[in-house]
Amino acid sequence: MDKEGKMMICCLLLAAISPVFSGEWKATVVEHLDVLVSSCVVIPCSFTHPKENLPASKLRKIWHRSKERDQRIYHEDSTLILENFRGRTRLVEERSASNCTLEITEIKDHDNGPFCFRIELARTPGDTSTIDKFSFVEDCVEFTMFNEPPKPTLIHPKTAIQDRPYIVTCSVTHTCPSHVPKLTWSRATTETDVIEVHKQTHAGHWEAESILTFIPEEKDDHSELTCTSQFYGQKRSYSTLTLYVKRKENYNHIIIPSVVGIGITVIFGVFCSFMVKKYKTRISELQSQDGSMWNRLSRMSRRIRSDGPGPSRSDQRRSVWSRFSRRPKGDMSSSHMPNNDNSKSCADQKFAKARFPSPKSQPKSCNYKEDLDDGDDYVNTEDLNVYGNI
Repeated sequence: MDKEGKMMICCLLLAAISPVFSGEWKATVVEHLDVLVSSCVVIPCSFTHPKENLPASKLRKIWHRSKERDQRIYHEDSTLILENFRGRTRLVEERSASNCTLEITEIKDHDNGPFCFRIELARTPGDTSTIDKFSFVEDCVEFTMFNEPPKPTLIHPKTAIQDRPYIVTCSVTHTCPSHVPKLTWSRATTETDVIEVHKQTHAGHWEAESILTFIPEEKDDHSELTCTSQFYGQKRSYSTLTLYVKRKENYNHIIIPSVVGIGITVIFGVFCSFMVKKYKTRISELQSQDGSMWNRLSRMSRRIRSDGPGPSRSDQRRSVWSRFSRRPKGDMSSSHMPNNDNSKSCADQKFAKARFPSPKSQPKSCNYKEDLDDGDDYVNTEDLNVYGNI
């Protein structure tokens, strides 16, 4: 056999035995999870081993702390488990031979890991001694602990329309699909109003959804709607939204005020027409009556406007004085005039600037005696002392 033939045979042998030495002992474990204290967590895990056809009864699945294989947090023999983990761990879907998913309940704040998976192969179902065993210490999981649960996320339209379906979605993430958080609404609902959905978002993380559909009414405007999530371990969180309900699109807000305004205008116009017609006839009757009160009032009004204001008190006093100061028709004898050389003639007297007259300020007439003789009636001089001595 030549050299090339030998090389070909070696390559074929290596290809045949390579699965035995490479990639058969393999585990897929989520490396990091967010865990709620007092709740639960599910660690997704799967593995492969050299003897794929072995029944599940010959596979021994173990979880332990990091590289310390004797500190087991799960074992089929519960007496071999650490005391603080007893009764709190179990495998999920044990019927699958390649499944190693682990559930931990009643999480403590010190259960942060890392935790690793180990597989042991028994000789026979009756012989539990193992000949093949492998710990996947490079594929372990660690926890980030949270004392408060995450708040639900609400997705909804900004505005609801009256008498039209309104949809609100409430969702919350978690890491325990074996105990899904329960979502409830503050609004009374029926089975047909709510749709629940549970799905895996990515490895080790799930999302619970509650989809609420209802018909908002006018009374729901500015009301609050709350979604509450209750986790395993009795911890709760909630989110609230305020509903803004828009009235159904119509023209009532325009038509009704317009009709009311037109109606008021028509009623007012009819009333005014009735009053004008009623009192117009009455006014005509009053005006047609001779000597009626209406005519007398009209004449009085015209008289007042034409006469104007009456004489003042000073004008009345001046008129009385002028009765006694009228110039006589005949000439008086010079013998009756007082003989006063110092007196001046009437023509030479200068009068003051016109002003309201008074008995003291009015200049005496030069023909004072003649004024007294004016008229037919005799005037007593004592009667002249009306405003004082002259």
